[in-house]
Amino acid sequence: MPMSAPIASDCWRGRRCAGRWTKRGRSGNISPSAPRTATDQTMPHRLHALLLSLLTLLLPTMSSAQPADAAATPVAQAALPAPPGWLPALDALYDAGIRVNGLEDRHFSPEQWWAVATPLARDGAGFRTELLGTSAEGRPLRHISWGTGDTSVLLWSQMHGDESTATMAIADLFHFLGAHPDHPLVQRLRAGTTLHFMPIVNPDGAARFQRRNAQGIDINRDARALASPEARALHGLRERLKPDFGFNLHDQDVGTRVGDSERGTAIALLAPAYSQAREVDAPRQRAIEVAVAIRAVLEPYLAGYLAKWDDTFNPRAFGDLTAAAGVSTILVESGGIEGDLQKQQLRKLNFLALVGALDAIASGSYAGLSRAPYDELPENGDTWPDLRILGAQLAVPGLPPVRTDVSIEFEDALLERKGKIEAIGDLGDEPARRTIDATGLYIVPFHPPGPTAGKGAPVFSTDAPAYFHLSRDPEGRAVVWTLAGDVDPDRPSPAKP
Repeated sequence: MPMSAPIASDCWRGRRCAGRWTKRGRSGNISPSAPRTATDQTMPHRLHALLLSLLTLLLPTMSSAQPADAAATPVAQAALPAPPGWLPALDALYDAGIRVNGLEDRHFSPEQWWAVATPLARDGAGFRTELLGTSAEGRPLRHISWGTGDTSVLLWSQMHGDESTATMAIADLFHFLGAHPDHPLVQRLRAGTTLHFMPIVNPDGAARFQRRNAQGIDINRDARALASPEARALHGLRERLKPDFGFNLHDQDVGTRVGDSERGTAIALLAPAYSQAREVDAPRQRAIEVAVAIRAVLEPYLAGYLAKWDDTFNPRAFGDLTAAAGVSTILVESGGIEGDLQKQQLRKLNFLALVGALDAIASGSYAGLSRAPYDELPENGDTWPDLRILGAQLAVPGLPPVRTDVSIEFEDALLERKGKIEAIGDLGDEPARRTIDATGLYIVPFHPPGPTAGKGAPVFSTDAPAYFHLSRDPEGRAVVWTLAGDVDPDRPSPAKP
């Protein structure tokens, strides 16, 4: 059942895609528990027995405070509920036919997604569709509902147009709910909840696969001003429904680390604060408990690769203001898994996580879960650059060659597309998603295509598009590798001599 463990991914620009900017310096490794010394191994058995007896006597009166070395004492693991009993069967059913076709590439248009989803969310399958309005460019903003239960749940996705993982999973969820009406999970969800979906909140951004809408507005920073039609539609739906629970579904930078480790965050969770004080009231406590239920589903797949989002209150963000309205809100941020270029593994894990959360809500099984597994999730840590090139000689026409390192950021980090130069100079031992040792080679810049091509010396500076050769000579005649904005997937690195 479990997928292979994810491998550390990319990113360093310091941008958390649905959050704040950070660049806290180089991440360190998590230190493993110290090995036993020779003295430990030869300690007399009598002393061991005495210490054990003393510990037994003291345990009933000891404080519940956790030791500083959480890695040595996995309290969260001890308190984490077992995965749901239905998980193996649903995992197999997903692979056998729940996953819908037509969304194999995460760069899809809103029209393409609705062409896939509309037949799934048909009236005959228990779905109801409402047109809420239109985007700035006139694309439809739709509300899909399903279920007859008393507990109301609102789920919205892709308010950032380039964050499509959960939107793919919602199509799979529609398929599961509609095509398997007699499945025990579907029956429980139908009877216990009424689900409300607003998929692709930002269809104009999705059409361009960009964060902001057509007017340049970040919709997730428009929850207070409500300047955009998309924000007004989501806000109006929430005000009308007054849901019990809300799910704010995003993607984050692929290269964000888990705490201070070198592991990339696959999924980050958050029960957002409702005020600057960040207290935990009853609605937030319920959200934390549901987040624990999600972790119980994901732990068999992503142990060590789950994190917690920063809970600093943002009065302009939808998740935070939804929590302030008394809704138990859960943020799900999909990061990356190395090799999962189209996020199809994360799509499946989003589906399983959502079913797990909704089942916990429908059954009430979330209530009373220990919050320790949530509290002890490491926070998102630093992000790493996508690509680092070490030890090359930079050969800009008209200037003497200079030894330098270069780091590259890609707009699409997993596919390594639309690269820009992030840093030039001595990068020391700063970590990166991947590294090319260019010792003995020259970086020879060239012009990107366009009106400036061939006019003057090519630009090689930070924030400039990454267009250069790695060559054995400073003139660029003996080229061994080329970065022309995008990395050629057939030649991701220079061939070894």
